[in-house]
Amino acid sequence: MPVINETLGQYSELFMLLAAATYTVAFIAFAWDLAKSSKTLQAVDLKAAAAAAGAKVAVAAGRLGGPDAGGSDAGGPAGRAERPTSGLTVEGGTAAGDMKYAAERRVPARVAVALTVLGVAIHGAGVLTRALGAGRVPWGNMYEFLTTGAFVAVAVFLLALIRRDLRFLGTFVLGLAVIMLVAAAVAYWTPVGHLVPALQSYWLVIHVSIAVLASALFTLTFAMSALQLVQSYRQRTLAAGGADKLGFMRLVPNALSLENLSYRINTVAFVGWTFTLMFGAIWAEKAWGRFWGWDTKEVWTFVIWVVYAGYLHARATRGWTGTRAAWLSIVGYLCVIFNFTIVNQFFNGLHSYSGL
Repeated sequence: MPVINETLGQYSELFMLLAAATYTVAFIAFAWDLAKSSKTLQAVDLKAAAAAAGAKVAVAAGRLGGPDAGGSDAGGPAGRAERPTSGLTVEGGTAAGDMKYAAERRVPARVAVALTVLGVAIHGAGVLTRALGAGRVPWGNMYEFLTTGAFVAVAVFLLALIRRDLRFLGTFVLGLAVIMLVAAAVAYWTPVGHLVPALQSYWLVIHVSIAVLASALFTLTFAMSALQLVQSYRQRTLAAGGADKLGFMRLVPNALSLENLSYRINTVAFVGWTFTLMFGAIWAEKAWGRFWGWDTKEVWTFVIWVVYAGYLHARATRGWTGTRAAWLSIVGYLCVIFNFTIVNQFFNGLHSYSGL
């Protein structure tokens, strides 16, 4: 039995506090980026509209329209002015669907990413010192699952930024990470200690680590699906000629691009959750002599699997696209939250290892 190092446990809690503070500042920087870039793009659109209006007046007065009118063709075909565009946007007032990095230097976004990297380094130190203090993997209770899960979610987000410009997700991912750390510290705090006998197995490393990674991916797709609903509403409003009251969504890709990326990530996360269910059954057979016993935690793990399986099947074969697919993805994540919070706290069973 490893010796508990309470000093390292206290250092871990300090690192978690510092990580939450750093994430909060990064959250503000990401929000600042959305607001600032939205104003910049609005200014570009206003300038383009003014240039187009000026060109129409000039054409009407005969000052433009090609060499025959004594002007030049700089205005474009038939005297139409070229519309200035920004590398951040495409037609429809949304960011590019390929989510590639544009040439513009968004200083607030760069600051936010730098702070997120600093925060995840501090957060990683907190997870590591918790593991060293306990002499085991740091996901033996709800406090540790939340803190480790938040770390993995932010780390996955940063890794995704290497390939795609997903900085528009920063406000939502960092916001969720801060909520998870605050909930861990306030509602689920558990002092560093030994595992209960039932958890003292190598299957804890396999089963829970995969569950943490899958949950982190589900967190990303939850944010994307929520944004998809907002962007879909905004696109319908703009198509109907309504006013753009959600200017910050100009930095977010169109609803279809969000849906496609969310679907691909959910596919990977679903495979992870399938292995979570399978390895949990194998562990149950090792610990209790049966693969399945209709324990509350087992049932809700299966419910989550069914919801996401239904989401993938409905979207791939039944044409459940758009808002219906987004809502199914959100329902799946709400089931994950319910399984972790309500089931762990209020339902007695063989999986009651919350540490509360």
